[in-house]
Amino acid sequence: MPKIKTRKTLLKKIKITGTGKIMRSHQLRSGHLRRNKSAEALRRHHVPVQLSKTIEKSIRRMLGK
Repeated sequence: MPKIKTRKTLLKKIKITGTGKIMRSHQLRSGHLRRNKSAEALRRHHVPVQLSKTIEKSIRRMLGK
């Protein structure tokens, strides 16, 4: 069976913690029309968010792990 290639674009968007959790940066909707959003809303998007367990299995397969 051939090796699964790692999806490099996915590696740039997520981070795997030391305990194995997959975190994504919460930058959704933070770039487009930024000046209309409050500073509080923009700050909220800087905090990383843990992916749900249902998506985690498919993400690990894309990473070849």
